[in-house]
Amino acid sequence: MAEENTQNQTQNTQNVVAAAAVPRQFEIAVLPLQNTTLFPETVVPLAVGRERSVKAAEFALSTEEKLICCITTKSPDVTGNDAVAADLFEVGTVVNIKRMMRADHVMQLIVQGVERVRVLSWSQEQPFLKAKVEVLPVLKIVDNEEVEALKRNIQSLVQQALAMLPNIPPEIRMAVMSQNNPVQLSYFLASVLELGVETEQKMLEAETVDALLTLSHAALSREVEIMQIRSKIATEAQTEMDKSQRDYILRQQLKAIQKELGEDEGEKADADALRERLETADLPEEVRKEAERELRRMEQLPQAAPDYHVIRTYLEYVLELPWKKASEEKLDLNEARKVLDEDHYGLEDIKKRILESLAVVKLRPDSKSPIILFVGPPGVGKTSLGRSIARAMGREFERISLGGVRDESELRGHRRTYVGSMPGRIIQTLRRVGVNNPVLMLDEIDKMGNDYRGDPAAALLEILDPQQNHTFRDHYLDLPFDLSKIFFIATANQLAPIPAPLRDRMEIISLAGYSDIEKLNIAKQYLIPRQINENGLQPEQIEITDDAVNLLTARYTREAGVRQLERTIGNLARKVALKVAQGDTEKVTITADEIKGYLGAPHFYPEKAREELPAGVATGMAWTEMGGEVLFIEATLLPGGSGLTLTGQLGDVMKESAQAARSYLWAHAAEIGIDPEIIKSNGVHVHVPAGAIPKDGPSAGVTMASAMASLYTGRKVRSDTSMTGEITLSGLVFPVGGIKEKVLAAHRAGIRRIILPQRNEADIEEIPEEVRNELEIVFALHIRDAINAALETKATDALVLPTKLEDLHQRAGNNINEEQLIAKKN
Repeated sequence: MAEENTQNQTQNTQNVVAAAAVPRQFEIAVLPLQNTTLFPETVVPLAVGRERSVKAAEFALSTEEKLICCITTKSPDVTGNDAVAADLFEVGTVVNIKRMMRADHVMQLIVQGVERVRVLSWSQEQPFLKAKVEVLPVLKIVDNEEVEALKRNIQSLVQQALAMLPNIPPEIRMAVMSQNNPVQLSYFLASVLELGVETEQKMLEAETVDALLTLSHAALSREVEIMQIRSKIATEAQTEMDKSQRDYILRQQLKAIQKELGEDEGEKADADALRERLETADLPEEVRKEAERELRRMEQLPQAAPDYHVIRTYLEYVLELPWKKASEEKLDLNEARKVLDEDHYGLEDIKKRILESLAVVKLRPDSKSPIILFVGPPGVGKTSLGRSIARAMGREFERISLGGVRDESELRGHRRTYVGSMPGRIIQTLRRVGVNNPVLMLDEIDKMGNDYRGDPAAALLEILDPQQNHTFRDHYLDLPFDLSKIFFIATANQLAPIPAPLRDRMEIISLAGYSDIEKLNIAKQYLIPRQINENGLQPEQIEITDDAVNLLTARYTREAGVRQLERTIGNLARKVALKVAQGDTEKVTITADEIKGYLGAPHFYPEKAREELPAGVATGMAWTEMGGEVLFIEATLLPGGSGLTLTGQLGDVMKESAQAARSYLWAHAAEIGIDPEIIKSNGVHVHVPAGAIPKDGPSAGVTMASAMASLYTGRKVRSDTSMTGEITLSGLVFPVGGIKEKVLAAHRAGIRRIILPQRNEADIEEIPEEVRNELEIVFALHIRDAINAALETKATDALVLPTKLEDLHQRAGNNINEEQLIAKKN
């Protein structure tokens, strides 16, 4: 070797022959290596088996120096037979073949690195690679202090690594710890650790000691970090294993103790008890097979296994469900009618429809139970009707509240793969009632929501479909359960939020609000006796007069039902209970005059019929969730203005009704007796009082048309008349909904004459007879019919509207002389 090299690089005198000097440039056989990089001064075993690689090794062995150049392939997929010059790195290591053995057509070589070389040119590719190479200069130090710092850090990392590798042979430990040459230490670590071809090649090509140590430090730091993580994982796994072994030993000891005490039959006792119940249970064949299969699984598991308790809970659910157990029905229709009358006043149509459904069930017991939807405002008795039906049929009653339910699993259950899974509400309810034919009320079905967890309404499509629910599968049970025998009753305040496919599966029964007479009778027969009893009073201690109840209904509550009324009566009963508790033994009679002293000022001031309406004002009727209301629509001219102004927080549909009314009157002014010039030369302002309350809907069309016709003609609307109906531009009056609630509201307000669309004639049958007898109902097919019925025959002088242009300007306060008026006319 050249003198410069021997002075700057330490040679291992035991392994390198001084005679084997390497010239600066020479030609040498090349041995391609896969996934391996050889470094100077390192001894490495090589297995050579491919034909071209064997020929290269044989050529090297035939030379006196026995030198060969080992260069790594850039891609691990390139083999020695296929490698070409472009597939190899430029820098490699010249090695001396120290020993060779043949075994099974494979040459086993022991080689030692000598020098780093760079390929200058390739002279041969067949029968083996051969290249002209140049020996690279010895690595030099740029910064002594940095090299020393890196060297110490590397030695520290080596110590950490050796501490985590207790199985390293002692000679390797000694060789590593005694190595003071940082270059040889780096090469040695690179050959021992699997740093990857890219990192190892960079280390081989490093031109300074500083760069080599920097690469070595980074790679060694990463390896030490990986070793620390592996050690931590192994420690945690061993700790968990030790804990499991400890638990196992303790369980075995516990079993031995239980055996000594005669308590070792716990698991067997559980399985035997479940098997005994399974043998005596009346189950469908498919259910029995599944239960027996799960029981066999449970018997093979230790009691401490998690699945043991999951299976046990599942089997208990299966055994407790009423697969074939039904309550005995007592379908006496006379008794059912008696029960309905005892629990509810009025509702004759509702009771009739319920009795019809019960009659079908009585005549055909094997028929599928009906599915009913009660729709109505709060407090009208929807839930109590369900209880009455159950009592009339002699069935169990259970209620499920669906308000706010957003998860489909609430109804279908959770699959047993989840921790804490359980059946849905339907199966839980059946387990609770213990029979498969209860009356099941699905309360507030219109209040369900949906989100990413599913849509509960979609699950109800199967539950409430008689063609599907006889094989309902809960996700938890995964067994078919017959729901067709359940008498489903759903309740809702509104139909709109319920999906159309779900509505189609139910028979809809609408419950409208109660009239004042009905509320009075309900209070006398049900509410007052119940509140007297609930507040600890006796009937002889308190009396509430009919006038007082009517005042409570009109001025202290505003509802279609009687829930607020009962609450108010309860408030009166508590005040009387206080007097009785303080020693007052006199009977308390509460009259209408005394209500204010008990409850304070009235809470509501409902609209009442006005004794006289000015021109441009008409009385309409509106439907609300609380029942019905009367409202007044007011119209006034805007002299010199134009267009239509609408106020009162009206919705788009209601605004369109007003525009349609004005357009119709303008288009048919001559027929109605209106001077078109009034409409053309003046704007009109329509206002609906109670501006804080949003209003919408088409049913105010007739009222708006009547108010504007009154304004334009000067004929007042009759003060005893209220109206409702949708209008079209062609003048037709279309039917609207909520007739009963609207008419009852008008009757409460003192109205005794009602104008309704002709097509709503059938709806008056829903109005209580005592109310119908006090009303004059006029049916209108055309807007002209409604206007003629609503307006007085003649306009009074005081209310005659201007029909001439000069009168309009005089009303507006304009001072126009006669010549100007004539000019304007012309």
